[in-house]
Amino acid sequence: MRVVIAEDSVLLREGLSRLLEESGFEVVSAVPDGESAIRAVEEQQPQVVVLDVRMPPTFSDEGLRAALVIRSRWPNVAVLVFSQYVEERYATELLAGETRGVGYLLKDRVADVVEFIDALRRVADGGTVLDPEVVQQLLARSRRKHPLDVLTAREKEVLALMAEGRSNGAIAQQLVVGEGAVEKHVSSIFTKLGLLPAESDHRRVLAVLRYLES
Repeated sequence: MRVVIAEDSVLLREGLSRLLEESGFEVVSAVPDGESAIRAVEEQQPQVVVLDVRMPPTFSDEGLRAALVIRSRWPNVAVLVFSQYVEERYATELLAGETRGVGYLLKDRVADVVEFIDALRRVADGGTVLDPEVVQQLLARSRRKHPLDVLTAREKEVLALMAEGRSNGAIAQQLVVGEGAVEKHVSSIFTKLGLLPAESDHRRVLAVLRYLES
């Protein structure tokens, strides 16, 4: 699987490159800023791009803006962005459009090699991966602005785990319940949020976004 890395820290950039290559990925380009990342995607046509949110020259949102450009120009290229802290606005902007093949992790998550590689593979396969801490803060902000009574406490737990990209089976293990119970909760969430069966391919992501944006 072909990967482009965009990270301004030389040590982290080289460390990520070595980690991914040892895990079976082909790092076709490793660059220090967002503009270089866009050029690398155009030239190398990777399957997935890993970007830091804050990079030169202003160290504000260069990585995010590059990710949005890449998603717009090459919608089949997956993007996984990461940052030192939870950036709610950046996560919301990233998820505002097409959410397949999108991930947002905190840098601490990269330290867990198995979890990071699993997240990258899921994003490259078209999944949506959000750091649990990002999910918690987005859900907390949603509750502060728009308290929702349509979902039960258990349904909100299920929804948060769905937002992390977990399958029904993984959610069942986390909550120590049967998979059938999780399926019922998911079905109830879809119904309460007004998601139609015709949207079945993306209802899991749409459910999360509908909840955060309602």
